[in-house]
Amino acid sequence: MSTGTGTRGGLRAEGLRFGLVVSRFNQFITERLLAAAVETLRAAGAADAALEIVHVPGSFEIPLAAKELALTGRVNAIVCIGCVLRGETTHYDYVCTESARGIMLAQMDTGVPMIFCVLTCDTLEQAIDRAGLKGGNKGAEAALAAIEVANLARKLSPTAAGGRGKPRRSR
Repeated sequence: MSTGTGTRGGLRAEGLRFGLVVSRFNQFITERLLAAAVETLRAAGAADAALEIVHVPGSFEIPLAAKELALTGRVNAIVCIGCVLRGETTHYDYVCTESARGIMLAQMDTGVPMIFCVLTCDTLEQAIDRAGLKGGNKGAEAALAAIEVANLARKLSPTAAGGRGKPRRSR
């Protein structure tokens, strides 16, 4: 039994603007994720001028930078890129949990879609695999999700005829 087609976001990026907030920590991995995300956005029709890249020290700093970027009203969606590798202490657990929570809160506070592309891996090998060595690149997947959800947000927005408009909440 079919329930209809529903509302979906498209996978074309023309006319959309994207933020990419990327951690410098574990840069060997995050730069691969970033490169794949940018390549995917361009292939989908995003102009270079429509991509705003913000570098932060680590994954813990991603949520604040993403929220501030969202509040500018310059982007339709943000891809949050980082890589946290398990170490010998519980620091990993705190960074993973709080970066995820912070990104979700920033998304909910601003109404700007944010895609979680923070790898949380036990080993460097796992991170390398997810950054393109085996089975694709999570940065490319995150970019596709950003395109789809930005298009969907446009369709669902009260200002749908005019695009995303301003973020829903301010500081």
